[in-house]
Amino acid sequence: MSLELSRNILIGQYIPGDTLIHRLDPRTKILCTLILLFAVSFTRSLLAAVIYLVAILALVGLSRIPVTFVLRPFIRGLPVILFFLSFSVLYLSWFQPGGVVLIEWGLMRVTSDALLQAALSLVRLMSILLLVSLPTLTTRITELTHGVELLLQPGARIGLPAHELALVLTIALRFVPILTEELERVIKAQASRGGEIGELSWKQPRQIAQSLLPLVVPLFVNAFRRAEELAVAMEARGYLGGRGRTKFIQLHGSWIDIVVTVAMLVFVVSVWYATGVWLL
Repeated sequence: MSLELSRNILIGQYIPGDTLIHRLDPRTKILCTLILLFAVSFTRSLLAAVIYLVAILALVGLSRIPVTFVLRPFIRGLPVILFFLSFSVLYLSWFQPGGVVLIEWGLMRVTSDALLQAALSLVRLMSILLLVSLPTLTTRITELTHGVELLLQPGARIGLPAHELALVLTIALRFVPILTEELERVIKAQASRGGEIGELSWKQPRQIAQSLLPLVVPLFVNAFRRAEELAVAMEARGYLGGRGRTKFIQLHGSWIDIVVTVAMLVFVVSVWYATGVWLL
């Protein structure tokens, strides 16, 4: 287990740039991300999932963010992911038989359909990781929050707390790197006292669980303490919600945002139509 956790957490980090992806309106990025998330999550075709993954990697390259940097958390967790996927292959091979039996030895059976489902899950997981990380890597958290609030604003007419939901998103995104640094500090403190946290391997899941237990309690205590301090600070400054408040950042969309959003919709529908496999 690595002691440098902050380098492997991408959510909440922002990489400045002057690319087309960086210049897009945050609302466009959110809508395109949701469209691709929906498409990746509900497709049954491995070919379609691979096409979506290639498109997402192209977007990462267009934003001039190193692909190895974005995929670092996935690569580090790949052995554990493959470990659990191997059990899913065995389960699907027995309880959802289909396709050609590739391996059958005693109680062990592996079918082609089970391998396809495992490969589809792996591609989906990689795509979702990239999609969740890309908006925060190319957009400041404040702009992303304003984009979410403006997208939810029509729901305010029926009582949807758009500003409060956007505030929760902002706090959650800002707390991710803070809590990561807290966890990293606790891990280093445990390791300096003779703990074996930094020496454990994914091949020892029981030892990992026993070593992580002493980290959970101080992490939750620090999280609750920071949440209480934030609540007291907001109350002391007279925070009353978003009604009547003005915004320093004003979002202005352009025709490029409309073209990008429509193009994303056309791309997703075209891939679904071309592969011939729609929803689950």
